Amino acid sequence: MLAPFQRTLRPLTCAFALALAGCGQGSDGEFTVAWIGTEQDLQADGVRLSNGGQLVRAATESGLVALDARGEVVPALAERWIVTDDGLSFIFRLREDEWADGSEMSAESVREALRRNLRALRGTSLGLDLSPIDEIRAMTGRVVEIRLTTPVPELLTLLAQPELVLREEGNGPMTLERIEPRPSQRDEVSAAQLLFRFKPPAERGLPDAPEWQDGVRDLLLVPAPARRALKMFDDGDANIVLGGRIDHLPLVDIGPLSRGTLQIDPAIGLFGLRVREAKGVLEEPALREAIAMAIDRPAVMEPFNVAGWSASTRLVAPDLPGDPGLVGERWADQSLEQRRQTAAARVQQYLARQEGATPAAVRLSLAIGEGPGLNRLLKSLADQLAAVNVRLERADDPATADLVLVDRVARFSDPRWFLDQFACSLRQGLCSQQADSFVVQSMNALDPVVRASLIAQAELQLTRDNVYIPIGAPIRWSLVRSGTRGFSPNRYAFHPLPPMAEVPK
Repeated sequence: MLAPFQRTLRPLTCAFALALAGCGQGSDGEFTVAWIGTEQDLQADGVRLSNGGQLVRAATESGLVALDARGEVVPALAERWIVTDDGLSFIFRLREDEWADGSEMSAESVREALRRNLRALRGTSLGLDLSPIDEIRAMTGRVVEIRLTTPVPELLTLLAQPELVLREEGNGPMTLERIEPRPSQRDEVSAAQLLFRFKPPAERGLPDAPEWQDGVRDLLLVPAPARRALKMFDDGDANIVLGGRIDHLPLVDIGPLSRGTLQIDPAIGLFGLRVREAKGVLEEPALREAIAMAIDRPAVMEPFNVAGWSASTRLVAPDLPGDPGLVGERWADQSLEQRRQTAAARVQQYLARQEGATPAAVRLSLAIGEGPGLNRLLKSLADQLAAVNVRLERADDPATADLVLVDRVARFSDPRWFLDQFACSLRQGLCSQQADSFVVQSMNALDPVVRASLIAQAELQLTRDNVYIPIGAPIRWSLVRSGTRGFSPNRYAFHPLPPMAEVPK
């Protein structure tokens, strides 16, 4: 398959270039979305996709199922499915369709496509999430069964991930064209824009409708730096701004006038500091715990003024569906002052053990990106750690940093996603072989009580080893013009493009 950016281009018209040429919003009914990022962020090749690449892949390719605007699973290539009572078998009935090359979309071809995807995802965290898949069977002409070693209630959400599309031959709901900026515009914007257009209903597995085009519109996706994306929205040149993170949140007006415009996702995931290696002041679990104890999480985020943001000292997001409550928040019986006294004492003991003159403070480096929000976060963390004689600085070389900022939204609402991010096989920082063993055992446990206990033991092991310093939930935000349909905040912070390209009725 040709990469999305290599497809045949059409002439650039005023309507297609509305966000750059100033032709006027909606001159031909387009819906414009500004994406905070670069053109490279929207590349949709391979299995390691950026957030922007996931949007592009989900619009132009299809898997068995997909995620809608609310983050809920809807049919795609599979028109319906059933789950057996024991939760170990998912059976899908495929719609009557063909692949983009004209060959039959049979159960056998879907099985082979799924197997290829699973092989390609080996060595990734998503591959670990999918590891309970034991067998994929082609049962009849249009029926496929996925068998599991242990129940995965959220398997449909996993199968809806853009990396799980099948065949990658343009079998999704939309076509894509890359629009180059005109020479007169290149000083202002150098990135190309992406034009998405719905396919006819028959090519989307839907009944044909003579006036179907009245219900859809073209969608123009414009990658832009944060300040320009916000200006496009303010000037009326964009209906929605996507891709907002903590990096550029300070650029947004979050006062009363922005209510109904600034949309904060109730995202779950990881937002904290990962320990790269057990060395220096981070060589022992008790010393790593000292760093975690010193942080006042609500105070770290207070300058961002995000209503409803939840701090946490847990590695796994609290209150997930089915959470048995076996793991709670840390240091609940200690005040911040008591925690910092303990942390300062441990740091001082470490300093006293160093050869030669005792340093005034421990120095730690943090790999953290650039941006007004991240600069503010770094300063807040540095001010807090200074209270226990730790000097936190930005890492000159991320490859040698002591700590790494992790800011990642979960793919599915299950504790195992969180645990899989710290698997030793990923080689992304300090890990625990014992915790990995508990996770593997859980995938062979059919008793739900035993399974929950093993998952809790894995989280407790990672917590005791202090491989990660949680802060709370990741922050994802968008700007959405009043009255816009096809957008909904959701826990996966995933906002597919096709619903936005539907004309509100």
